[in-house]
Amino acid sequence: MSAQNVWQALARPGFLRSGWPLRSVGYLITSGLTGLLTLVVALLLLSIGGLLAVVVVGIPLLGAIALLGVPVAGIERRSLRMIDARPVPDVHRTPPRPGLASWLRTRFTEPVTWRELGFAVLLMVVLWPIDLFAVILGVTVPLALLATPFLLATVGEGQQVNVLKAYPVTSWPAAFASCAAGLVAVVACAYGLGLLAGSRGALARVLITSPVSQLGDRITELTRSRVRLVDAFEAERGRIERDLHDGAQQRLVALTIMLGVARLDAPAGPLAEQLTRAHDEAGRVLVELRELIRGIHPPVLTDYGIEAAVVELAARSAIPVDVSLALPQRFSRPIESTVYFVVSEALSNMAKHSGASHGEIIGGYSRGRLAVTICDDGRGGADSEAGTGLLGLGDRVSVVGGRLSLSSPPGGPTRIVVEISCQPLPDSE
Repeated sequence: MSAQNVWQALARPGFLRSGWPLRSVGYLITSGLTGLLTLVVALLLLSIGGLLAVVVVGIPLLGAIALLGVPVAGIERRSLRMIDARPVPDVHRTPPRPGLASWLRTRFTEPVTWRELGFAVLLMVVLWPIDLFAVILGVTVPLALLATPFLLATVGEGQQVNVLKAYPVTSWPAAFASCAAGLVAVVACAYGLGLLAGSRGALARVLITSPVSQLGDRITELTRSRVRLVDAFEAERGRIERDLHDGAQQRLVALTIMLGVARLDAPAGPLAEQLTRAHDEAGRVLVELRELIRGIHPPVLTDYGIEAAVVELAARSAIPVDVSLALPQRFSRPIESTVYFVVSEALSNMAKHSGASHGEIIGGYSRGRLAVTICDDGRGGADSEAGTGLLGLGDRVSVVGGRLSLSSPPGGPTRIVVEISCQPLPDSE
């Protein structure tokens, strides 16, 4: 429970009527007894293991002390539910293989085990006496004060009773005043125990969880989800490309042929002219459809890889572009698609915005790193955040474990570098 939640619970008007005070007492008793039991077990393991260490048998017992935090933290996670509805995650890793040896290796090599051991040491040395002492005082003092009139009438026979064995009460007014003080003590102790339990719970949550590990797990899962999204996106692009190529494009080719034949068979006149215009329009639509298919996922990239696809891009560029790529290997589909579309976007920006007269694409693969550089002799001044599309491509490059850098000072030249740490496909080397 966070400090903010503790104060919110204590500030509620119905705090005393709620179950919070009793749950606080239950939590403190559980923690105190757990700490006491842990201390006893640790002393037994230490003494027995120390005596038997000379015959090697005691060494495993000494090693078991390091794992005391694991069950202690497990009990703490369950007892925290008394005062905090939020679950406390168990961040222990699952052993890669079944068996005691694999379990021990996993536990001894993960940081959370040592964090839990630190919590167990703190609990059995410092915290458990505080927990039990606070409960004893918080329960016995108010009860003793409240029971003063009853004790005076029974045990003291109306003459005298020692409250808490320290303060003598010899009259009924003093007895009822002590009872009134007991009511005040009930309220004060209820709030005090609630505050102590909430603070203890917040401390335990910090010690037995690993925020860094949780953050790292979340980052890893986010990265994996991004990769899965990219893979799904590439698969969908491929499906759309196949559907257009094998479906709509083939139908459009057949329609173009039919219009061409009809134009040849038609007599000269208005009908022949309309068929000619329809044939020409169908041809232009077919060209646009092929360009669309090539933009979605070019077949040359699927069939022949990055080098052939980039050469085709350069051949269709409005600006002369020299290509010098040495990529005989094939890479995974997401990597090849990422590099291809970065080059495509760079060449498009070069033609539209750079004012360049010449461009160059160079790259290769060496020591586990795929690098491609696109540069031109234009005016420079390109900005990745100015709507050129390179910002989104940079995010996409990062998904496949790469980095995109842009250098474009005013006056040029503009240079875009894509670097991706990857391995070629096994059957392409």
